[in-house]
Amino acid sequence: MHPPQEISAGVSISQTGSFARQGRRALDGILLWQSYTNAQGGLALESGEKRPVRLVCYDDQSRTPLARQNVLRLLREDCVDLLLGPYSSGLTLAVAPLSEEHKKILWNHGGSSDEVSGRGYGYMVNAPSPASDYLRELPCWLAKHAPKLRRICILRSSRGTFASQVAQGLAEAIPKVGIHFLDVVPMDLPWVDAETIVQKLDALRPEVAVLAGRFEDEVRLLRSRHLWPNTVQQVIAVAAGVNAFFQELNQSAEGVIGPSQWEPGAHFRPVVGPDSSWFVSNFQERFGRLPDYTAAGGFAIGLVLSECVRRASSLEDERLRAVAAELDFNTFYGRFWLDPVTGRQIGHRILLTRWQQARKVVLREYEPLDT
Repeated sequence: MHPPQEISAGVSISQTGSFARQGRRALDGILLWQSYTNAQGGLALESGEKRPVRLVCYDDQSRTPLARQNVLRLLREDCVDLLLGPYSSGLTLAVAPLSEEHKKILWNHGGSSDEVSGRGYGYMVNAPSPASDYLRELPCWLAKHAPKLRRICILRSSRGTFASQVAQGLAEAIPKVGIHFLDVVPMDLPWVDAETIVQKLDALRPEVAVLAGRFEDEVRLLRSRHLWPNTVQQVIAVAAGVNAFFQELNQSAEGVIGPSQWEPGAHFRPVVGPDSSWFVSNFQERFGRLPDYTAAGGFAIGLVLSECVRRASSLEDERLRAVAAELDFNTFYGRFWLDPVTGRQIGHRILLTRWQQARKVVLREYEPLDT
């Protein structure tokens, strides 16, 4: 008896370079999904047949040209059945036109820029919440828990689109609360120039400082926190949503708020696939550390595509795309529900978390899903 034919899933992802920290975590999540799926017998196709998943993975070194080269190799030479996206919005946007050209769905877990869904890509399935949602709930939380803190300054990177869209979402949310003032400071300067950045904070005297840049830049700037003006009473950093933030800063991370796509304590009923407890324990057993939301996103996009394959009973991209557009269900990662026109993820919710005594505490929970 011949073994069942394998289903090939391809991914170009950063294992080295500036996105390596996040890319390796996301790849760990994808690898755990592969082993979980194969332990169930594989992906279900027509007539109930199950076929195991084989993963084809290339390192894009966090470089756009190499990411495109890798994806073309996956599509033209490896002829993969399924194509998972890279980590980072810039790399996702760089390879998306290739998936469009080849009419192959790009299963996106690591590109959160609003442009990912804003460019009208027809062969893109998005699991994460977009960047403009990252801090949309912050003014509401501040108004309730720290009403005296009204002047907000967001220091955002001028690179790419992600940071500007985080700032845009925050700016759009502030008028709905009506008590905050916002200064947006695009950071054209190198973030290593902490002295100049501190001077900008001295001039603005904010009560709330928000950082939206690369992980390394935010961590580096927070090391100069002792030089900031004493008006700053609350710090929010996009980087604070991942576990590596505390590993880098230790006590300097205390009290910092950050957005997170997923946390282990979030539970949903019912869910397709394993729950958060299963994911956390099996991830820790295999990789020797606790997962953060980048790893959860890699595992979750696998669950989404598995459910699409099961419902379509096919690997044909047009059928999978049609199924994804109609799905509304929960995984351990949260709700999956796409805007039928734009493909934007509208079901998933961002969590606000804060580092307290070396662990993240959820400040604002997911909205409940009616079932």
